[in-house]
This record gives sequence, structure tokens and C-alpha cells, in this order.
Amino acid sequence: MAIEVNELDKYYGKQAALKGVSFKIEDKEIVGFLGPNGAGKSTMMKILTGYIPPDKGFAAINGINVEEASLELRKQIGYLPEHNPLYHDMYVREFLEFVSSMYEIKHPQARIRETIHLTGLELEKSKKIGALSKGYKQRVGLAQAILHNPSVLILDEPTTGLDPNQIEEIRQLIRQLGREKTVMLSTHIMQEVEAICDRVIIIKKGAIVANDKAENLKQNSLLQVVLVEFDKASIDEVIGGLSHDIRAEKVSDTTWSFSSSSAKDVRKVIFDLAVKNGLSVLSMVKQEEKMEDIFKRYTN
Repeated sequence: MAIEVNELDKYYGKQAALKGVSFKIEDKEIVGFLGPNGAGKSTMMKILTGYIPPDKGFAAINGINVEEASLELRKQIGYLPEHNPLYHDMYVREFLEFVSSMYEIKHPQARIRETIHLTGLELEKSKKIGALSKGYKQRVGLAQAILHNPSVLILDEPTTGLDPNQIEEIRQLIRQLGREKTVMLSTHIMQEVEAICDRVIIIKKGAIVANDKAENLKQNSLLQVVLVEFDKASIDEVIGGLSHDIRAEKVSDTTWSFSSSSAKDVRKVIFDLAVKNGLSVLSMVKQEEKMEDIFKRYTN
């Protein structure tokens, strides 16, 4: 078991940041750790990386208690905090040499070359970190996190502030790293979760409210959403014939979204009403629930 958390509590004064949190993450699994601001995500990551102690409960990385054997624990973990702390006056290669000396890495120059290649920093390795773009600074942060070849990566908002091209590049790198390492990442970008995560853990007000694969969370939803295009703008006959458990929302001039949590098939209801009132249905699509919808469902 790469990461194990059992009945963990953390308080700041009387304010509970984490309440009875328990979960497990397997080896070489990429898990998205999601939650609204203030839910306890960063607190959980700081506990796992040994920066702050829990008030109650147990957490372990590769069987090492996070409150014991602090130096050994840090050898197992690569950590990228939300606010990436870098020495802006250092050159990229110089910074990585400094990090390698702290970890006492054997054959540091070979490992630095390998890490620079892996993170796509070849063209930037001789530049000062302060002169790099936000995307390349994130790459340097990832480079320092993986330089000592840890088995567990903990990434807090790794793509915040990046442009779409940079986001895709970092995602590809995380997917590549996930083939050999366990990755736990916090993010507010739901497409990122669907693109790279094997499993999703959602936390709300310091407590776990969901823990499953994204596709399972979607299948467990009772919500149906159907997008329908009619042959004319006015569909008062259809709207008037709907039961109270079906919600209608206009999307464009002739297109409507119908949603319901009832067991009956919304498509049949809409089609029957259209036929009854002489309306033509030009298209009807049942939409799959998106990760954003799942997040809202568990956190609102």
C-alpha cells in the first residue's frame, strides 16, 4: 500500500480541518484529491509529507508512519506544493545540483541529465529560474520533486495558472510518471481528473464524501440530462405537459435541456409529448454526467 490514512483528525484551534479521514492508495495509482477551497486538501497533503502532524489518527507512506522516521519518509516522497518554492536567482541546472546534494544522490550528473530530459527542460537548463515562464517554473518544480526518484508523488494544483498548451504538457508528464509511481494530485480542473486519474477522492468540510473511479461515480448518478432540438422555437405544449420532476431549460432558440432524477426515461416522455402535439424532434441526445456535475453533486 503506497498511501494509507486511517481516522485522521486535524484542528486549527477549534476549527476542524480534517475529521475522521480514511483512505488508501495503491502502488502506481493516479488519484485525484478534490474538494472546494477550505475543504482540507492542502492540510492532508502537508500531513502526508511530514510538514505538519495530525492531531489524531494514522497516516503512512510505504508503511512509514508520517510522524516517525522523517528523513526516511522524505526519501519516499516527491512533493510539489501549490505555491512552487524556487530559488529565482539560481540557474535551472544549478538548482537541481543543489537539490541532488541534499538527497545525496549517487551519480548526480547522470540523474540531473535524465530528469532535465524527462521534464523537457533541455533548452532552459542554463537559464535563471526567475527568467522562466510559469509553465517552465512548474517543470522545474516537478524536476526537483522527482530528482531523487521517489515512489510516491504528491502534487498540489500542478497546473494552476498555466495556458492550455502547458497544461496538456504537464498532464502528459504526470501520466508518464504514473506508469512507475503512485501519484496523488489536488486540482480544481475537472477535465484534468477525467484525463489522467484512475480514481477520485472528494473531500468536503474535512470529511471524505466520495471515493471511487470516475466512471462508477457517473453510473451511480440518477440524474438524466437530455438535449433536444425541435423544429420550432415555441414548445409550450411540451413544457405544459411535463411532470414536476422534469426540469426544462432553454439552451438556444430551438434547443432545450431536460433533466430529471426520476426513474422514468425522460427521452420517451419528451418524444411522446412532441408527437401528441404535432412537434418534430430534430435531434435528441442523452448527455453523460461530467466530472464538474459529480463535483457539484457531492460538494454543494
